[in-house]
Order: sequence, then structure tokens, then C-alpha cells
Amino acid sequence: MRPTYMPEILPHREKEINNLASVLVSALRGETPSNVFIYGKTGTGKTAVTKYVGRELLKKGEETNKKVNFIYINCEIVDTQYRLLQNIANHFIDDWSERIPFTGWPTDEVYAKLKQMIDRVGGVTVIILDEVDKLKGDEALYNLSRINSDLENAKVSVVGISNDLKFTEFLDPRVKSSLGEENMIFPPYNASELKDILNQRIGIALKCDSIDEDVVPLCSALAAQEHGDARRALDLLRMSAEIAERSKEPKITKKFVRLAQNKIEIDRIVEVVRTLPTQSKLILLSILLQEKQNKKTDSPGAITTGDVFEIYKDLCKKIRMDTLTQRRITDLISELDMLGIITARVISKGRYGRTREIKTSSSDDIMNILQEDDAFKELATYKIRGQTRLI
Repeated sequence: MRPTYMPEILPHREKEINNLASVLVSALRGETPSNVFIYGKTGTGKTAVTKYVGRELLKKGEETNKKVNFIYINCEIVDTQYRLLQNIANHFIDDWSERIPFTGWPTDEVYAKLKQMIDRVGGVTVIILDEVDKLKGDEALYNLSRINSDLENAKVSVVGISNDLKFTEFLDPRVKSSLGEENMIFPPYNASELKDILNQRIGIALKCDSIDEDVVPLCSALAAQEHGDARRALDLLRMSAEIAERSKEPKITKKFVRLAQNKIEIDRIVEVVRTLPTQSKLILLSILLQEKQNKKTDSPGAITTGDVFEIYKDLCKKIRMDTLTQRRITDLISELDMLGIITARVISKGRYGRTREIKTSSSDDIMNILQEDDAFKELATYKIRGQTRLI
């Protein structure tokens, strides 16, 4: 039930599998497959389909004695040109003493080593770049887009996977023209399709008669509401099963699905907060500090943008960070609202203009995550309106 598990059959993705296979099958003829960009919302099967086709490609290559290499890279983890080229090159190097180090080489030297290793192995190499929009800069994609012209005995094809439909609009035109040869869009799953996916996994993962019949429709309906996310549906089912097991209950019921939904939502907020930029974290910290101060002084008044901005300016001074304008702070507050971390309701102050009333959710969890950030180590204490606040 975890995203890492690869089933033998991917329900309701036969069309996408055939489309991608028809592009990559030319690798078995020793030809260069077209580069492909795959788009779709989270949990629509993009990674699963790509890995599935890659696995079948390798299997067929072994059967027909054709040299095919398949390399999967998650660009959320490997997000710089150096690390991307290093990871791909090291895929071909078995001797640890020859491997390219984590850092220290000129990028041109890493690229030269990569070309040498791919040419030495030969055949066709398909490189999968998952979360390709997380790559910093266009240089890595530019190098990969021109690598075929530098190779003598091998060929390379790139498959990019992204949740962002507008990703290629911001690419360097040279990269866009050479990489964007084929585009595929994965539609979201509907509730009926999600039910089939869950029932397939239940047959493998759970004991017979360990789940109520109304659990799968509920998980499917909840996930279908959130853009047909199969990962969300599977997470709900897995978490429901874990909670039921910990509760020593013989069956998974709708009650455990609701409990799982609440836990996943809290976990999602925590993960989003952990990956926020420092400026957004400072704004969030300013909101939490004002909220705590209001509770301590029995002042239930709403937190406004002005309150947040005053605390934010002090925090920036304390950690020696540039202060953004109040207009930019207002935009970042809107982004935090959109992410569901806070609620920010616009209210009118009559002739004094408009402002936002701001509230947070799961404030204790959020504060704990903010305290993990090294940038906030100097904020062990903070004075708000003459009173020392511990964070």
C-alpha cells in the first residue's frame, strides 16, 4: 500500500502504458527514442507507469540481447546539475574507487566522465527525471539535451515527469525545443477507478474479512474529491488498517478511515511547513507568537497583517535577514492561506482600509517544526511588546 510498491498490473492505465511503450520501444531496435514529458496531478500513476514500462523494457532487452539501460532519478533529492550528472555517471561505475565524489569536481569534468561511461557501456540509455521541475537551473537539462551529439557508441533518451503543466514554459528555448519532443498527460482517477485500485491492493495486503464493505467506497470518494489521487486513497486505507491493528480491532471500519484522514491532514501540514522558504517560516512564526501573546494577555482580538508585519520586522533584525515589504508579506500570507496552514479572511476597516484576520491550525505541531530550522537558532527568546516570549 506504499508508493514504493510496484504491482504486476496497473489498473486503468493501459492506454498510458501503451503510449509510453510505443515511444520507448525503439530502444530495442538500437534507435534513439524521442524525449518525453509526462504531466499530471499527484497520484495519477505517472511514476508507477514509467517504472513499469522501464522494467518491461529491461526484461525484453535481456530476452532479445539488446543493450538497454534504465536510470531513475528523483530530482526533488538530486536537484543540482553536478549531482544529477554525478548520479547518472555513477550508475555505470561498479568500482567505488572510480566513482565521482559527492562534490569537488568541475562540472565539465563530470560531464566528460558521464559521456565516457555511457559510450563505454553502449546501447540505449533511458533517463527518468521524476519531479523534473525541482531541478535548479536549465544547465543540466541543456547538457542532457545535447549529449547525443557528443556520443559515438551510445544513445540517450530523457523522460521528464512533472506535476506542473506550465513547467516547460519557463525553460530555455534551446532546451525546450530539443527535450519536448513528445508530451503525455495523465488524467486523474475517478472514484470507480480508485475502488478498483484499492480492491487490487486489498487482495494482496489484507487478510480475508478484515475490512468492512463501505471502507473502500469511502476512501475512494475522499480521494476522488482531491483530484483523483490514488496515493491519497492508498494512504487512507493503509493508515486505517494500521490504526485498527494498533487498536486490536478485528476489522477496518469507517471510523478508522475518519481517524486516518485527520492524521494524514496533520502530517501533510507538518511536511508543508518543513519545506517552506525561510521568509515564509518567519511570517508563520510571527503569527504564532502573536497568537500566543493574545492568549497570555486574555486578548482574544484577531491577528491582523499589521501585527504580523511588526513582529516579522523584529525577527528579521534578530537573525540579520533582509526585510520584505508589507505588500510582499501580504502575498506570502495569502500563499500560506492557500496551502491550508493558516486561514486569512479579508475584512473591511471602513475608512482605514482592509486587512486580514489570521488564524492558524495545529499551532503546536507547526511551532515544533519551525524550531528545527537552523536559521531560527538565534531566536531562543523573543520580546514581544516588552514581554519575553520563549519559542
